[in-house]
Parts: sequence; C-alpha cells; structure tokens
Amino acid sequence: MRKSVYTRAYREFCAQLVAARHAAGLTQQQLANNLERPQSFVAKFEGGERRLDIVEFLEIARALKVHSGDVLASISDML
Repeated sequence: MRKSVYTRAYREFCAQLVAARHAAGLTQQQLANNLERPQSFVAKFEGGERRLDIVEFLEIARALKVHSGDVLASISDML
C-alpha cells in the first residue's frame, strides 16, 4: 500500500486547504501567524511534503473558517 501522502485523495485534500486559504484572502505567512507556526509548516502541508494529523487539520480548518466535515466530504469518494 502506498503512503496516503502520495494518493490522489491526499493531493485533493491539500488542494482543498490551499483553495480555502485563497478564499480567506490569506497568504501562507498570515495563516502561519494565525496558527503560531512557521511559514514553512504551511508550505510543507500545502505541497504534500508534510502529513497533517487530525488535530492539526482541525486547527487549520478553524483558522480558515471552513467546516472540517466539508473538506473531508470532498475527498471521501476518492477513498
């Protein structure tokens, strides 16, 4: 089995987070500041280089003001 970070579903998950950040009108640096993380953290998860755990995902969804269930639903059919 391939690692999930390389799957189509995970790439779509990352794309959803990037789209949500853009829709919120935030730069990577602004999102990182809101999360109290370095900008590289945002760059790495958006690029699929770093996997997110569920708590990190929920923090990011909250910072982007998106419903976490909507993001997950958008990729659930790919699994």
